[in-house]
Amino acid sequence: MNAQPVAETQPEKDVRSLHADGHKIDPGEIVIGVIIGRTSEFFDFFVYAIASVIVFPKLVFPYVDALTGTLYSFAIFALAFMARPVGTLIFMTVDRLYGRGAKLTTALFLLGGSTAAIAFLPGYETIGHYSALLLALFRMGQGVALGGTWDGLASLLALNAPEDKRGWYAMIPQLGAPLGLIVSSLLFAFFITQLPAADFLDWGWRYPFFVAFAINVVALFARLRIVVTPEYAELFESRELQPAPVGETLRAEGRIVAIGAFAPLASFAMFHMVTVFPLSWVFLFTTESPTRFLVIEAIAAAIGVIAIIVSGQLADRIGRRTLLGATAAAIATFSGFAPQMLDAGESGEIMFMLMGFVLLGLSFGQASGALSSSFSPRHRYTGSALTSDLAWLFGAGFAPLVALLLSSQFGLISSGAYLLSGAAGTLLALWLNRELANRIE
Repeated sequence: MNAQPVAETQPEKDVRSLHADGHKIDPGEIVIGVIIGRTSEFFDFFVYAIASVIVFPKLVFPYVDALTGTLYSFAIFALAFMARPVGTLIFMTVDRLYGRGAKLTTALFLLGGSTAAIAFLPGYETIGHYSALLLALFRMGQGVALGGTWDGLASLLALNAPEDKRGWYAMIPQLGAPLGLIVSSLLFAFFITQLPAADFLDWGWRYPFFVAFAINVVALFARLRIVVTPEYAELFESRELQPAPVGETLRAEGRIVAIGAFAPLASFAMFHMVTVFPLSWVFLFTTESPTRFLVIEAIAAAIGVIAIIVSGQLADRIGRRTLLGATAAAIATFSGFAPQMLDAGESGEIMFMLMGFVLLGLSFGQASGALSSSFSPRHRYTGSALTSDLAWLFGAGFAPLVALLLSSQFGLISSGAYLLSGAAGTLLALWLNRELANRIE
């Protein structure tokens, strides 16, 4: 049993006061909390990702050419994914000692603080190489914080879903990704359009990072509103969604963690191949306006929202394992020809993005939390968090760096190699453990 918190955080007290009259949360509010929480995380993610293409190479690495600067920026981009498991280790301890509310409050303020700190980042012209060191530090802060934002709500949602609606409920948390991309893309497009280039690079790009902090505060209260209430605390306990030591979880459930990390590789690799990487290619190797492409991304992401919703319906009809395998095969096919569309002008870019987001939505909609029910009750909460961390690290963390490096050296077709490896990883994981995979039907 968890130790009693030493003291409630002020946000927890404020949220508890909302329920002092005995008001009970409608079950649908857990859905709202999950979507708001995931959207805020992905908004932070995409604000940094967009800046890593159009801002940081010029601000932090002006002493190298644009391609090299972007590769350096993508290397720092990957640090968050490497730091995320460390954050899980730290914040699972906080959860056990002080409770889930304290964990969420600390993690989200660290995430918002690290993101807001980037808004004050001095450039190379001001502090030299210390600019890159600070950027790396803040990026790792984001990663550590993301490891602590795991609140178990997605697992709770899946475990309480009706038998014939598991696919539908599984897709709900995934809606946060395209929603976060839509908001961040349009926000950057607005500032790029409204400001002269010099002003944008001087101070305009910093505003989305301030917005990210404000969104995190809203997300914190939306999630605390659920997790600190007695009825949901009881649900967490009845489902045994309590933190267990990371080492113990890996020793007991390492096989499930590994399968869970590799099963969604196709969709996680696809995630960056249609979001971060194409923006970098268009920005570096074409004369297209970044504003126009950001708008294309936002429109394609809206199509992705629809595809994620459709994935829930399909999964409940044909099974989640079948859908994951079918979309992995489709992504493997896509990797063999689609990247070349980015060199086919505006129409090619639009086709690449629309096709990519349809496939991404169908696969990503069922990619996370598929194995939650396969963990033993004691290790379900921690095991699900570790699975998510490792899947993002292996599937997405290095995707922009590898794809841009390969395509710049060997042509766009070679960038599909990373995507193909992700699809192969998913198919292999599903094939190697059919017994486990059958349990996600």
